[in-house]
Parts: sequence; structure tokens; C-alpha cells
Amino acid sequence: MLLAGAGFLAGAMNALAGGGSFVTLPALMLVGVPSVSANASSTVALLPGSLASTWAYRADLTAMGGVSLRALMGVSLAGGFVGALLLLLTPLSVFNAFIPWLLLLATLVFVFGPRAGQVLRRTRRIGAGPVLMAQFLLAVYGGYFGGAVGIMMMAVWSLLSPAELTTLNPAKTLLVAATNAVAVVCFIAAGKVWWPQTLALLFAAMWGGYLGARAARYWAPRRLRMGVSILSALITLAYFLRAP
Repeated sequence: MLLAGAGFLAGAMNALAGGGSFVTLPALMLVGVPSVSANASSTVALLPGSLASTWAYRADLTAMGGVSLRALMGVSLAGGFVGALLLLLTPLSVFNAFIPWLLLLATLVFVFGPRAGQVLRRTRRIGAGPVLMAQFLLAVYGGYFGGAVGIMMMAVWSLLSPAELTTLNPAKTLLVAATNAVAVVCFIAAGKVWWPQTLALLFAAMWGGYLGARAARYWAPRRLRMGVSILSALITLAYFLRAP
């Protein structure tokens, strides 16, 4: 029941504003899944929703500046693979120590990332090479942990392209899904997925995502982001307080 509720909430959050992993990771750990497996299982559970969103956006996918989606896809797949391997090689005790700091980073990006991207876009422009390198590093982070990685991607892309952030959202959805997909293959092959718990999250997240998308037209995006920001901040604080 706890996992189904967490999955439903995470799916709705991802459809409305993002940040679903702030709920699924703590829920899995709360029911006894070790942190590395919880992170892997959370990625698997939320992947179908990302793939469905990518399919819905397929007609709106466009290149950005001088960088093709094919090039961004290639470095995203490579980075996701590297990030997943790094997670699998990280000792459990080390990852447990990392979790509060990773949550803090993701929370700060979720809260301040969109505004920072707008400011940087007005003052900086960079070329295709640095964008591809940044995309690879962000994909490594996405394969390793992934919290708020989509917001990080759009902030970097805004330095290359003057396009509105809403125009960049379809590409962000595609590349986050690609990063997570290659990580999921690695996690399944390594036997790190706890399937009963993952499936409970997965099916509930699909329903939450569907109903969340239906409700999105009636809710103010700013208030939604505020609610997710408050929830993520509380979860991050709880992890710092429980850290040894």
C-alpha cells in the first residue's frame, strides 16, 4: 500500500512538475530495500512514464542550435551507461553517505534551476562542443542518481539556443528517457532490481501519471512546483537528520 501510494504520487508529480524520484527512493528504502537497489528500482519504476511522455512529444522534437538530437542521444546513452556502472561499483555504505547530499543538490536545482537557466541564457552563449561535454556529464549523473537532471539539461541547453524552455522540453524528455533506459538495462543485468516492490511502484506511477496529466490543465504550474519543492526540501532535511 505504501509503495502503491508513493508510485501514484510520483507519477502524478512527474506529469505535473517533476521530482517523482524524491518520493520513490525514500519509499523503497523505508520498506527495507538497500539504497543502491532502491535507486536502481526507482529508475526502473519511473521509466515507462518517461517513455510514454517521449512518445507523446515525438512530433515536437527539434535540434538545438548547431547540435543534433542524434549527437545528444549518443552522449546521453554513453553517459547513462557510465553513471549506472559507477552506481553499481559504489559500496553501499558510501552511497548511503552520498544520499543526503545528492538529494540536496537535486532539491536546489529543482528550486532554483529554471530561474538560473533564464539568467544564464541572457548573459552567456557557448558552442556545440562544450554542450555535448556537459550533456555527457549530466547523463553520467542521470545514470548514477538522476534527481532534477532534466532541469540541469535545459539550463545547459539554454546557453546554446535562444529557444524558449517550453520548446526544449520534448528534447529533455527524450534524452532523460534515453539516459534512464540504458541505466535500467545495466541495473537489470546486475540483478539490482527488487521486482515485487518495483512493479508496485511502476503500475501505480502509470495511473498517477495519466491522471496527473489530465489534471495539469486545471492547476497552476507555479503552485505545483512550490509543492514539490517543499516536499523535496522536507525529505532532504529528514535524510540529513537521520544520517549518522
